Parts: sequence; structure tokens; C-alpha cells
Amino acid sequence: MIIGWCFISAFVVLINKVCLQVPVEGFIGGSVVLPCSSDEHDLKLQDINVFWRDKDSEIVYDIISGKDSVERQNPQYKNRAETFPEEYERRNFSIKLINLNHTDEGEFSCFITHTDELRTIQLILKGTKK
Repeated sequence: MIIGWCFISAFVVLINKVCLQVPVEGFIGGSVVLPCSSDEHDLKLQDINVFWRDKDSEIVYDIISGKDSVERQNPQYKNRAETFPEEYERRNFSIKLINLNHTDEGEFSCFITHTDELRTIQLILKGTKK
């Protein structure tokens, strides 16, 4: 389930959608799903680009033209970040981050380019998983 409050602001002719930060809790060594979805249902999947970035603007995961793209992914996320391609048609671009470590704690952002939607997720880590 994705939780968040969105506000729509109009600036001259551009419309930007901004969402409040969503807190997500995880455990060191565990995994967590970072939520991101679009409210826009009239888009063609091949027109959608989604960029996941961490607090240091490093590439966590990219979805280009509706397809996974990990060529430029930061090595610290290789084999640790995965998506749910079967959910793309439903405009769900959430990622699962596995084998969490202390450096993962902090802010992650999901930017959906075609709709200018920005989701910000605050990852809070607890001790080790039980």
C-alpha cells in the first residue's frame, strides 16, 4: 500500500506534482519496498521514464521507456535493487531494496519524467532483522 499526500502547484504554464515525504522502516540485513506510483492512467508505458536516486543523487534504478535499465546503476545497488515489471502497467514503479546496510538510511527519490511526479521516501533503519 502506498501512503502519501500530494499537492498540485501551477507555475505559469507548467504543472508540477509534489508529494510529501513517506517514511519507510527497515532492518539492517533485511529488505524493504520503497513505494512509487503514478496517478496518471492515460500514459503509454513506452512513454514513461522513472529515475530512482538516493540521498547523494546516485543512480539506484532507472526505468526507461517502460523497461528496466541498470547499465548506469551505482555499484552499491547492483543485485540489491529490484523492481516489479508486472506492476508497470498499473503505474506502480516501486523498488525492493535487499540486504539493507547502514549506508542505505536516508532519503530516496522517485521521479516520473512524463508527468513531473516526484516521490520522496525517507528510509529509517533499525538494528538487525529478527
